[in-house]
Amino acid sequence: MSGQIEKFYYDNKIVKLFAYATILWGVVGMLVGLLVAFQIYIPALNFNLEFTTFGRTRPLHTNAVIFAFVGNGIFTGVYYSLQRLLKTRMWSDKLSMINFWGWQLIIVSAAITLLMGFTTGKEYAELEWPIDIAIAGIWVVFGWNMFATILKRRERHLYVAIWFYIATFVTVAVLHIVNSFELPVSFMKSYSWYAGVQDALVQWWYGHNAVAFFLTTPYLGLMYYFVPKAVKRPVYSYKLSIIHFWALIFLYIWAGPHHLLYTSLPEWAQTLGVVFSVMLIAPSWGGMINGLLTMRGAWDRVRDSAVLKFFVVAITAYGMSTFEGPMLSLKSVNAISHFTDWTIAHVHIGALGWNGFLTFGMIYWLIPKMFNTKLHSEKLANGHFWIGTIGILFYALPLYWAGFTQYLMWQEFTPDGFLAYPNFLETVTQIIPMYAMRSVGGTLYFIGVLLFVVNIWKTVKAGTFTANEEAEAPALEKTYSAGIGEHWHRPIERKPIRLLIFALIVILIGGAVEMVPTFLVKSNVPTIEAVKPYTPLELQGRDIYIKEGCYNCHSQMIRPFRHEVERFGDYSKSGEFVYDHPFQWGSKRTGPDLAREGSKKLRKSHSWHYNHMFDPTTMSPGSIMPRYPWLMFKDIDVRSTTSKMAAMQTLGVPYTDEEIKSGKDDLMAQAEQIAAELKEQGVKEADANKEIIALIAYLQRLGTDVEKTTEK
Repeated sequence: MSGQIEKFYYDNKIVKLFAYATILWGVVGMLVGLLVAFQIYIPALNFNLEFTTFGRTRPLHTNAVIFAFVGNGIFTGVYYSLQRLLKTRMWSDKLSMINFWGWQLIIVSAAITLLMGFTTGKEYAELEWPIDIAIAGIWVVFGWNMFATILKRRERHLYVAIWFYIATFVTVAVLHIVNSFELPVSFMKSYSWYAGVQDALVQWWYGHNAVAFFLTTPYLGLMYYFVPKAVKRPVYSYKLSIIHFWALIFLYIWAGPHHLLYTSLPEWAQTLGVVFSVMLIAPSWGGMINGLLTMRGAWDRVRDSAVLKFFVVAITAYGMSTFEGPMLSLKSVNAISHFTDWTIAHVHIGALGWNGFLTFGMIYWLIPKMFNTKLHSEKLANGHFWIGTIGILFYALPLYWAGFTQYLMWQEFTPDGFLAYPNFLETVTQIIPMYAMRSVGGTLYFIGVLLFVVNIWKTVKAGTFTANEEAEAPALEKTYSAGIGEHWHRPIERKPIRLLIFALIVILIGGAVEMVPTFLVKSNVPTIEAVKPYTPLELQGRDIYIKEGCYNCHSQMIRPFRHEVERFGDYSKSGEFVYDHPFQWGSKRTGPDLAREGSKKLRKSHSWHYNHMFDPTTMSPGSIMPRYPWLMFKDIDVRSTTSKMAAMQTLGVPYTDEEIKSGKDDLMAQAEQIAAELKEQGVKEADANKEIIALIAYLQRLGTDVEKTTEK
């Protein structure tokens, strides 16, 4: 017996706000990305300003695209689809608005602080501790509203899209909390609770799964809702969606170590990362197949529908990325791709194709529905599609070319056994034409986005918005008994808390297996007796290095390859990094590796570093590195020295109380010595109080501890 028909209203206002925010931050994030694409080979576009260097704009771009553009896109799609799938209004309009305004405030705070140099130095997790707390709070608000809505639903069955929303909520919460364990030093400065190898493992467990559970699983949920709606056909296979869902969330969480192949991470952890990454092909392609085959019978409409074009290319880009990812996790392939622009191309196929195009298609479909009108111009939308698609190709293909060029030049030896390109800068200048082509592709993609904005604006202007959309549905029956022959998965789907708990258990297994032994078994990170904590001045210099975003272009991880050892010095050992909070292994080499920068083989004079930071081209003609003239004029934050050393002591760095007490004096003594040596080397204006002195101290320290030691 069906329940009584009830009337209610869907909340379109919150969907509209998130859609507008998606468009706004998409334009901002991609505009910054375009600037970054030009900055990387035209140093003048860094503007010689502290707040606009590549080291600060690059993390601004990644955070803006991931958390502002895609984040708002997730909320747009979830708030629209969840209400209709559950046949109920969101549980709390107030929580919806807190979610919206809180998220926008976080985005603005992130933009300001990143440009000011407040960063944890951990990729995709650069935001400092107050913002991390705010993110956790707003995420709880979102989850609270979502689950309260699910519990008051009028539809017993939880559709597959909702499974992905639930898995996204619980996993992102776990990832964010675990990776954000940090010890605050001041209002906008903290140190990662983890160090070295352990920090690297946690960071890339988070980093890879931020891609998995922020850029992938929620968008799969959106795909499962909006693609069937657009083609007016049911999902191709219910059984495939079940297998795809559980296999994906179980396998994904193990794959993080494939970002750390040939590093100082224990070999067993690297192997686990490779094995599970390869297995990921199956569930990932299960999602792609389910998406594409849902469109069966509608291919003739793709020619005329821009929305369907965007969806087809988005799902195809997802399939390409999720094939390439496991391929890049193979050690033989990773040896070629890692630290090169191949990885950048791979990431942008997913970001521009999968996330970007699915978002555009979703908003092109949504806005006319909510504004009771037709899309202003199908022709303009098709123009956006083709310009965007060509833009992706012009962006990615040159970077694949650049990646292979980099690797081949790095590892080439002459017949006499010497490096063919001993000067790393030669390998950089060779790929500048590829960088130029990439920026052309980015420009095309951005032009397409501007067409998108115009089309949506004109559609909105022509329509009439329905803030509260009337709907009706029978009330949910209070009692339920399973039917004979009912599919085994139905009871799980109909119990959202049970589904959440199962998802939580599934995603915790992989992380626990990889992290617990790395933290608890001492042999995984052997100590090196010669490795000592940084001096107070070097610690300040390291913080300046992180603040300026040097990790965006320079790695500190020498892999056990002949060409790397020949170029940069002995390969890196796990025990070298036990006092590094956070680790600084890097993920790309636009510049040379710095792990042995202070060693006898690579050591340069203080004056070389001073002049190089003031104007890189004076020391390295043709360099594309930006200038850092403010380092010569800004004072070292000497007052924070004691609190920084005390924080490090809390984290296990063996500073004595006496060393902490004398930290400021020791800092100034070393700074004055470096300044005196600079003056002897011809830098008459050298001042012991300036940040450049601390940075030089840090760079000159790198690699000196382990030159003549072996692991115990």
